[in-house]
Amino acid sequence: MKSLLFKHRSIRKFKSTPIPEEVLADILAAAVRASTCGNMQLYSLIVTRDAALREQLSPCHFNQPMVREAPCVVTICADIHRFTMWCEQREADPAYDNFAWFLNAATDALLAAQNLAIEAEMHGLGLCYLGTTIYTAGEICRVLDLPKGVVPLTTIVLGYPDESPELTDRLPLDAVVHYEKYADYTAAEIDELWAEREESELTKQLLKENGLPNLAQIFTQRRYVRKDNLAISASYLELLKEKGFFNQ
Repeated sequence: MKSLLFKHRSIRKFKSTPIPEEVLADILAAAVRASTCGNMQLYSLIVTRDAALREQLSPCHFNQPMVREAPCVVTICADIHRFTMWCEQREADPAYDNFAWFLNAATDALLAAQNLAIEAEMHGLGLCYLGTTIYTAGEICRVLDLPKGVVPLTTIVLGYPDESPELTDRLPLDAVVHYEKYADYTAAEIDELWAEREESELTKQLLKENGLPNLAQIFTQRRYVRKDNLAISASYLELLKEKGFFNQ
């Protein structure tokens, strides 16, 4: 019997039913049991249930209704601030204010986020990861009072589902799994790996709606365009510098 992992889907419509305290406690406890670099737990989970605060966060996520409607919004942050304070209070000299430790903290944080997501679904909750977090990370820092050494990486909206969407497709295993060494792709293999998705009814509908000849151009010309990618990258890099992740 396949596990819940095979049934994961993004939920964007939620009931107003609050998450019971004991359920939320279990979910958060599962998150902190995730693997972590040196047992340092270089992350923080900002759990926002207050409606007024979720209202403030909503523009940071392009006013997607689920940020207001879901009873719980969890902002997952890379956090070297707490560990640095602990070191300094014990006359230990921390050296974690650099890009290497941003990568370690980001790894810790995203592992915790996935534990949280899996445990939430085991309790019958639905969720959606919000990629908009890095688009407006500076504003999220302001709303949530994030100190130096803490930056948001992703956000999970959490609650009881009010929809049951179909599972989204995935590329075949051959697309992402390499045995022993990386095996580069031929042009024919790339065509084959994307064939099912490109020929789907959803793709045909998207091509018609967008007036474009193929799915790749929907990604590059509609969803994730060059000018936005460069602007987001520049903004996030500046935030990392401001938050102390680029000290030499």
